[in-house]
Amino acid sequence: MKKTYVLDTNVLIQSPRALFLFEDNDIVLPVIVLEELDALKSGEGEAGANARQAIRFLETFRLQGNLTKGVELPGGGTIRLELNHKDIPLHNSYSGDRHDNRILKVCLGLMKEEKRTILVTKDIIVRIKAQTLGIPAEDFTNEQVSQLEQQYTGRITVYAPDDRMEEFKKEGLPPSALYLVNPEDPSKKIQPEFVRNQFVTIKSDMSEKKTMLGQYNGKLVTPLLYSKKNPYGVSPRSAGQYFFQEALLSPAETTPLVIVKGAAGTAKTFYSLACGLYHMMDCEERGYRRIMVTRPNSQFDDDIGFLPGNEQEKIAPMMRPIIDNLELLVDKDDKQRYEDERELSGKIEELFDRGYIVTEAMNYIRGRSITQTYLIIDEAQNLTPRQVKGIITRAGRGTKIVIIGDPEQIDHPLLDERTNGLSYAAEKMKGSALCSQLTMEAEECERSVLAMDAAMRL
Repeated sequence: MKKTYVLDTNVLIQSPRALFLFEDNDIVLPVIVLEELDALKSGEGEAGANARQAIRFLETFRLQGNLTKGVELPGGGTIRLELNHKDIPLHNSYSGDRHDNRILKVCLGLMKEEKRTILVTKDIIVRIKAQTLGIPAEDFTNEQVSQLEQQYTGRITVYAPDDRMEEFKKEGLPPSALYLVNPEDPSKKIQPEFVRNQFVTIKSDMSEKKTMLGQYNGKLVTPLLYSKKNPYGVSPRSAGQYFFQEALLSPAETTPLVIVKGAAGTAKTFYSLACGLYHMMDCEERGYRRIMVTRPNSQFDDDIGFLPGNEQEKIAPMMRPIIDNLELLVDKDDKQRYEDERELSGKIEELFDRGYIVTEAMNYIRGRSITQTYLIIDEAQNLTPRQVKGIITRAGRGTKIVIIGDPEQIDHPLLDERTNGLSYAAEKMKGSALCSQLTMEAEECERSVLAMDAAMRL
């Protein structure tokens, strides 16, 4: 039976192509959605760009027929604007002519016409209000991935016969030589399924303390290539950091994309900068033209134009965490680092003045082709799936993109752990030969003893 989906504005703001994703069912847009798109279309951020795209789609439909009567969609359904049902009464608790309430009135009006109506909205409050009025409501799930605990971590721990551990060090081991222990019956072995570029912790079946680290190349699990490196004087302290270092030091030609998730304090930003500086300053041949760092604006990528100053001055508050990490990198002496603040600031300013590091607003990366750049996207959990796609597809020749963040610390009002760009990219790029990814574990927190304890407890 055909369904009638009433779309809220926020669905189109997240994904304008949602108009094409409801198969042979009917789509209804309350006229207030048109008004909201009109109000957003001049915006400079992601919301403005998506509003303009949605309007362009609607113009295409308008040219095909009368939108108030309905226009056929490629998938077999129809789309139409709904001008009626403004006088449908709501519960007294929902008084006034708020935009949300006008959408709810349209739903109730369509239900009175005996249409199988479903409201689709990203707004949790609107879904709750719909439930109180007996209106079926759903989230827009087309760009959702699995729950956080079910998402790909990029790492696996397996066992190997003790007599084959030396073989691993020399030439690697085939998947058939490695196994998992069946938790229900420890006497039985389970053959693990490896994913291309997955990181592997191999434990001897004679002693779990005898451990080696590797990565699956599609045929064999081979030893890490960069485990003995100390990028910019930094030494890995955990299996996760060894894996992270392997991904970051691999050249852009073989691993142009690195995606790392992890809780606060697991050194994601610190290690990304350390390896970037290693490529720029410690290698015999400079690996990249520059290190570029950007962070999404958590206020839905609002335009930064209203802030005073030039671009660098406007984004300086957002980039303060980058400076904090650079302070630790340019002066390794924990006791004397802050004795001369001016000297410390001077060392960091020199990195920027000489062009080793640049910071840019996310808004200005759109539409560019970025070449020979070590690009760090910090706090990527606040990206939308469309934004992360736009960034990855900006990669030109010789560019390495490092996307890092914590899916449990999302500030974007319309994203969650299943719809944010970081998780979306990680799930979609799983198994790509061009992507290494990793989830850092809570016990790998390096910020402080308190930070580690909090990460594991809270």
